[in-house]
Amino acid sequence: MVNAIDEFPALKARTLRFTCGAPRSARVIGDGSRALFLRSDGPEDTVTSLWMSVIGEDGESNEVLLADPRALLADADAEDVPAEEKARRERAREGGSGIVGYSVDTAGNRVAFTINGGLFLTDIAAGATRAIAIDESEFKPVLNPRISPDGRHIMYTTGTYLVDVDLAENTDDGDAVSVVASVPQIDGTIDEPSDETSDGTDGAPAGEWKIGLAEFAAGEEMDRYDGFWWSPDSKYVLFETFDASHERTWYIADPADPTKPAQGRRYPQAMTANADVHLTLLELGYDADGCYYGGIAHRVEWDRESYEYLAAVSWTAGHEPLLLVQDRLQQHDQVLAVRVGDPIATMSTPENGFTDEDGDEVETFSIAIPEYAPGEEPGTTRVLEEHHNDHWLDLIAGTPAYTPDGRLICAMNDMDADTNRLTVDGTSFTPAGLQVREVLDVTDDDVLCVVQRTPELLPADELPFLWQSNADEHDARSFDVVSIHFDGDWEPLTYTPGQWTMSRSGDGCVVTGRGMDDARSQMQHCMNVRADGAAADAADADGNADGAEVMSMVVAPIENHAETPGFTPNVRFARIGERKLYTAIILPSEASGHAHDDTLPVLMKPYGGPGFQQVVESQSFYWDAQWWADQGYIVVTADGRGTTGRGPCWDREIYLDMKAVTLEDQVDAVHALPDALASIATKTGVAVPKPDLGRVAMIGWSYGGFLSALAVLDAPDTFAAACAGAPPADWTLYDTHYTERYLGLDPTTYEHNSIIADAPKLSRPLMLIHGFADDNVTIANSLRLSQALMAAGRKHTFLPLNGITHMTNDETVARNLLLLQRDFLADALV
Repeated sequence: MVNAIDEFPALKARTLRFTCGAPRSARVIGDGSRALFLRSDGPEDTVTSLWMSVIGEDGESNEVLLADPRALLADADAEDVPAEEKARRERAREGGSGIVGYSVDTAGNRVAFTINGGLFLTDIAAGATRAIAIDESEFKPVLNPRISPDGRHIMYTTGTYLVDVDLAENTDDGDAVSVVASVPQIDGTIDEPSDETSDGTDGAPAGEWKIGLAEFAAGEEMDRYDGFWWSPDSKYVLFETFDASHERTWYIADPADPTKPAQGRRYPQAMTANADVHLTLLELGYDADGCYYGGIAHRVEWDRESYEYLAAVSWTAGHEPLLLVQDRLQQHDQVLAVRVGDPIATMSTPENGFTDEDGDEVETFSIAIPEYAPGEEPGTTRVLEEHHNDHWLDLIAGTPAYTPDGRLICAMNDMDADTNRLTVDGTSFTPAGLQVREVLDVTDDDVLCVVQRTPELLPADELPFLWQSNADEHDARSFDVVSIHFDGDWEPLTYTPGQWTMSRSGDGCVVTGRGMDDARSQMQHCMNVRADGAAADAADADGNADGAEVMSMVVAPIENHAETPGFTPNVRFARIGERKLYTAIILPSEASGHAHDDTLPVLMKPYGGPGFQQVVESQSFYWDAQWWADQGYIVVTADGRGTTGRGPCWDREIYLDMKAVTLEDQVDAVHALPDALASIATKTGVAVPKPDLGRVAMIGWSYGGFLSALAVLDAPDTFAAACAGAPPADWTLYDTHYTERYLGLDPTTYEHNSIIADAPKLSRPLMLIHGFADDNVTIANSLRLSQALMAAGRKHTFLPLNGITHMTNDETVARNLLLLQRDFLADALV
């Protein structure tokens, strides 16, 4: 245990926080007997391959390697991806390499992905993967490829062009690559690939346009990473274009290399302009051979002046596409249906042809454009539902959505029931006390979703039988997968408290997650198969044939090659203080030199801000904390007001005042700690160290870094020292969608919630840590705070990290940051 603790900082860094070698990104395909997933070869291997789990009719299972980047590219380990892809990965917090995402057709036969900017296709039935040649430089880079639902085409974006690849049935024939749409040109005209096509943005002003990509605010704050969407029948595509020229230009420099120019990029800074987002519906014309010959574009119209955020897009079979749009303050939203119109007829033969200047034969087609009544044209929208909240409306992934039979599923912040719920055609159906966090799947019978239980609203005696034995652990700490029927009945599909998700299709599913007993994440492929020898017309006890089939559930664990830290965190959970804060208390391990200390200093380790939580029934959340505990601390993580999992009223208590509210909860947690530890000792009969409230420090990153700096500035009587990593010290330097949700648009509110003006109050040791390459929380935050501290003559320590982003994935930096913070606090708390 001691050696494992000593080796932890370096091992954590080498293994990308113990994620290398773990299976992830699972998706069940077809009838459920097959499931795709990604996994690297070992615990320190970052190059991820594409795999498939298969459960046969006999119930036997196996794993099949579909695509290995090292077999496909000689330089797979020397990853070189386009700048736009690097930016997407930063938004998605993606630290791996190789195949980091994939797109599969509806039948589950073909899979598209990129490696090092190259486009690849795996044909599962053929057992082969091939590179798709993109010879023209203007058709590169290949970004966000999406295979069509029918498996015959791949669409991708270069950022400037939206490109269609028509896949050849015979690989000797070659794939056809065509531009189907482009951004507006600098003079406001359209770069049209042919006379018959348009990208739907004609007349647009000059600007800094992108096509087929999600704008920064969508990727960073809305969890929307796509910028185009196929129709289920593969006959249309919806695509986004946005003009970022309205946003301010920010620059990221490399101060260690003064010859290297700063890199400029657009950023949606709070209280300034956002990108101007448009949406276009493109009808695609294909000939009998499946080759693109032209399209008709329709601008998608909605009240963009009132609803400037395109938060979600959903397009399911048999229905029109759905949009969720939000106003600037996210207090109002609209669910819109987009009218599609009639598809372009498939052309079997060309109408005319000619020989071009290169001597090539060119076939021409004309497209008949149907006439529509006013208001019925493709691209027009109608409002299906509108929602309002006096503070803000939460985005629930997977909503809005249609059931297959056409009922509309939407998210609802039910303030009266203090529950984040789902509605069907405007009527709530999910139970009060089940906080819906994500919708995973929608059928005519149920909605599959991730929930957290609020015990005060849904008591243990009302829970299903499966949870009766561990009801106390199914609360805000546990992300559970449940099936909820439209009459309100529900059943849990995960038993062990933890952090779980699921993919399902047909008779199969994959469950992924981890509980407190799991050093490695668990991934299990499950499938209902017919029991051997079962009669299709089995008879009941009275001899009446009922036609029932006997089924059995096969559970196939998917291998996990990840490293483990070599220790199990010594965690005690408690509800502490007046507000019953969910709290994790991590004590030194039995093997450490501090296991039997009578008194220990306290290390508060929160995130503590809106939109996230850290007190979770998942072991990996506490590995860092155990390392700190074994350095001689009682480590405490308390989820205060504004953190997720406890309902919309709890979330919104930080509105316009998150600085004071979130700090108050951390102070309260410190003061409640002695009673909490005494209660733990009484209940367990095991002696625990007493907290030395004269030696309390705080560490944190991002919002946790903000809280850490705030703690020593505004509560020095409680907190004796702090290490603040990437703190958003000045909220005017953060993005629109996140910050304005909580602070609005009044500059005085930003001044009230900033910590820059608090600099003269500093009387305790403070270490600031920030990466120069952080494009999320810019280093300007820490520089401004440091400048204010210097102006006030306040001593502090500043660690600027060259080339480091918000993720700190560099092995050496990640390791040494832990050690430097440890030594700083040891000196500060003497």
